[in-house]
Amino acid sequence: MGATEILEMIKKEPARNTKADFVESMKRDLERVKFVDLKFTDMPGTWQHFTVPISELSENSIMNGFGFDGSSIRGFKDINESDMLLMPDLKTGFTDPFSYDTVSIIGNVKDPETGEPYSRDPRFIAQKAEAYLKESGIADTAYYGPEAEFFIFDSIRYDQKENCGYYYIDSSEGSWNTGAENNGSPNLGYKPRYKEGYFPVAPTDSLQNIRNEIVETLIKSGINVECHHHEVATAGQCEIDMGYAPLLRMADQVMMYKYIVKNVAVKHGKTATFMPKPLFNDNGSGMHVHQSLWKSGKNLFYDKDGYAMISETAKHYIGGLLEHAPALCALIAPTTNSYKRLVPGFEAPVNLVYSKRNRSAAVRIPMYSTSDKAKRVEFRTPDPSCNVYLAFSAMLMAGIDGIRRKIDPGEPMEMDIYHLSSEEAAKVKSVPGSLSESLNALENDHKFLLAGNVFTQDMIDTWISYKRTKEVDPVRLRPHPWEFNLYFDA
Repeated sequence: MGATEILEMIKKEPARNTKADFVESMKRDLERVKFVDLKFTDMPGTWQHFTVPISELSENSIMNGFGFDGSSIRGFKDINESDMLLMPDLKTGFTDPFSYDTVSIIGNVKDPETGEPYSRDPRFIAQKAEAYLKESGIADTAYYGPEAEFFIFDSIRYDQKENCGYYYIDSSEGSWNTGAENNGSPNLGYKPRYKEGYFPVAPTDSLQNIRNEIVETLIKSGINVECHHHEVATAGQCEIDMGYAPLLRMADQVMMYKYIVKNVAVKHGKTATFMPKPLFNDNGSGMHVHQSLWKSGKNLFYDKDGYAMISETAKHYIGGLLEHAPALCALIAPTTNSYKRLVPGFEAPVNLVYSKRNRSAAVRIPMYSTSDKAKRVEFRTPDPSCNVYLAFSAMLMAGIDGIRRKIDPGEPMEMDIYHLSSEEAAKVKSVPGSLSESLNALENDHKFLLAGNVFTQDMIDTWISYKRTKEVDPVRLRPHPWEFNLYFDA
């Protein structure tokens, strides 16, 4: 039995196969699978891992978990209560494409004293969100389809000290390099102009083959991919679209997606980032999230006679997203850098309205297909710096609240919002202008997240405290390079 067959056993896990059967099957394949890499997500949303030899995987270790130090993980435990357990979820197994003879398995975090799932484990929150949806009776499945954009750069240097602060990005695709000398090699031009990277063919798009390799690796890892292309910005902005999947599975896939994108880039001597706004004066990277609710195989968001063929249920879901958007921003656009992208007047999805086709609205209803299976809403405000387990769960909770309270999203806005008069634009609500404002909004509006104990008060308080002390304050305290241009001669 090879690694591929082992993974098939993990995913199918038929009733006749006990965990002991699974372990013995892996051990019989020692020549090919020698390690198990156990992965989990910290509170801000970054994958963490540790690796055990295949000999350490047993029915007992699967049932009782693997110990680790929770005090060393961001947002988890204090040092006086550091012991945690990681419980492998066998159905998440995939052959790790970057670690020789290794199967990767995503796990859930457990408290060893209480024996309960850890309340701050982001993956557990996503599991609770899915369970709450089913318990509500509204639907049995929430499908998510994120479009996570990213940049592939040739190099990145950054530092900040008491007497200096800088970052330096370079890319052979960067429009700023049209006049560069390349150490004796010719400069061949063909660089996407600012805001014109969507989407020229090669040689202007120089990353086609790298994206092909990323897609091939994603597919081999069990992820369905619909398409890939260059994005709007110069200097290597890209997008790869995955097929939709249930909430938890999609959150797992986004973590795998980031891992694969970054490691394929490194393999080619490049670096990939999901930072929302690494470049000044060009488009940032968003993560438009397509969402729909289904029950007994039926798409609850479809109504052939409704506006844009969406149902009243879909409208109320949108109403929940728009009403809670300021608070949601603390989780879906959760970095100080996110608000360099979310700036009014710069084609950013900051306007809290909905529309069909209109990309200047925070919520768009795609009109590519008239099929009932394709009908969904697209929330355009999130970005890929978020913890996807928390972001997806929060959006679902806002949508459920909208459905339960029948929140009216108002009339759709079809005109180009960017060309409204100042008086008209002032009537359109928008998202907060900074992470600090979003955290204040979350502090004042999070009751909808606590429903069904999906999020806990401890989790919300910890998130707000962490973001304020570890991100908002450190950025607020440091001089910005442009301030020297503005104020040095004061």
